Amino acid sequence: ALQVQNDHSDAAASDLNRRMQFQNKLAGVCEEMCKEVGAYPKCTQCPKFVEPDSTPGVMTWDELLEHMDNLVSWGQDQIKGWHKQASALQVQNDHSDAAASDLNRRMQFQNKLAG
Repeated sequence: ALQVQNDHSDAAASDLNRRMQFQNKLAGVCEEMCKEVGAYPKCTQCPKFVEPDSTPGVMTWDELLEHMDNLVSWGQDQIKGWHKQASALQVQNDHSDAAASDLNRRMQFQNKLAG
């Protein structure tokens, strides 16, 4: 009985996937048909219809605010990257300073032994 139930759920998932593919194919055809009959862009019957931009080439307040939010996120990511880069350089310089200090101490030690 469990195997039959799994087969049914697999068949249902496959059926759902095929229906989605079919609807996506029809979406383009539906939009073209609406254009032909003059219902475009007020088409409410097409699946997943997205109305075209009503202000092409002009940024609305909502679009501007979204753009500014995106810039804030981008700027924060850039600053994080710069901090990582600066930290890596600082660690690298610390190692260089330690190596130079170690070399200086070795030279002093060798000079003591030599002299």
